[in-house]
Amino acid sequence: MKNYFITATDTDAGKTLVASSLTAALVSTGKKVAVYKPISAGCENIDGKLVNGDALALQQQANSEQSIEQINPIAYEEPIAPHIAALKHNKSITCDLISKGFTQIQSLNADITITEGAGGWRLPLGNGEYLSEFVKQQNLNVILVVHMKLGCLNHAILTYESIINDGLKVIAWVANFPEEMPYLEENIDYLQSAITAPLIAKIDKVNSIDQAVEKIDLSWL
Repeated sequence: MKNYFITATDTDAGKTLVASSLTAALVSTGKKVAVYKPISAGCENIDGKLVNGDALALQQQANSEQSIEQINPIAYEEPIAPHIAALKHNKSITCDLISKGFTQIQSLNADITITEGAGGWRLPLGNGEYLSEFVKQQNLNVILVVHMKLGCLNHAILTYESIINDGLKVIAWVANFPEEMPYLEENIDYLQSAITAPLIAKIDKVNSIDQAVEKIDLSWL
């Protein structure tokens, strides 16, 4: 089984778009793909269930017959930092709790598991823990999504260095640019020289997952 963790330079950088389109692309090649979105904050209450839009997007592309609760076991209605939402509900988020959910995902025996993070690399869980520690515990390969905008070079390099310093491997990265950016290609060229991992997609403003899938290069697998 191959396990990939999708992180990004910031919140709303394109993690869900990349995770969903990568899942769809892999499914189209005949792979059995499971998905995991361990933490979400910003959910809609539907028939007594907290449903996160990102988790739902992943569920729609995967082919391992997962429930939304299995995909997203830690969910809060308020669109705030998850550790703050947990405190409001007198709960705690721990790496052990996240790993427990991940073990259930692995029991599905998928060929590939795609885990989407929340926020950036150093998302606080509370009690001094970070989501990145779960990634270290499971030794997941990391795919970095860079939101191409002014300031992205600093954000990308800091995130990349942090992942490497944690002893993990960035196996690929994606340039996501839903808005126009001056000197876009020059910025991408710089990151290609600084990040020793293949650039597997340049995703501009797309109207569907299918359009994003067409931009992903799976040859790196």
